[in-house]
Amino acid sequence: MKISPLLTALCLITTTMNAQTTTLYEIPLKDIDGRSTTLAPYRGKVMLIVNVASKCGNTKQYAPLQRLYTQYRDRGFVVLGFPCNQFGGQEPGTNAEIKDFCSRTYNVTFPIFDKLAVKGSDQHPLYKLLTGPDSPFPGPIQWNFAKFLIGRDGKILHRFEPRLSPDSPEVVRAIEAALASP
Repeated sequence: MKISPLLTALCLITTTMNAQTTTLYEIPLKDIDGRSTTLAPYRGKVMLIVNVASKCGNTKQYAPLQRLYTQYRDRGFVVLGFPCNQFGGQEPGTNAEIKDFCSRTYNVTFPIFDKLAVKGSDQHPLYKLLTGPDSPFPGPIQWNFAKFLIGRDGKILHRFEPRLSPDSPEVVRAIEAALASP
């Protein structure tokens, strides 16, 4: 049986289209004010994605996260906070309350997003990408303040567990190396 060139081309196009996956930059999100957005504005930047909470033993990590953002933002670095209430109910507030807490208590100026699920059956697509089987660091988030370092090319470079402070030498070295890469 001979297959026409047109049919072959159509099959290749369909296969290619089906193989394309959503990139980190295309995943629909909402900012802390409820506006629809994506991570597209951060394309080409080094990102530190963190699931945050206001009533956690790790909440004090907001201070070093803000310091890192302030120190490196002019070099193309951004911290992105994603509130989560899945660990001991440690982020019970509304988006307005979370925004007020971050600003008032820690002078946070880095972007904070809408509260989302980082694990379980309602896991947000962003965290499915970060923790799923195709991630270089698969596995469920264990607690608040898990950190993912994303390179300028959108690839996941490192995963840091919640207890590791954002200003630890290990994290700072990884950020500096990512900023030095094209």
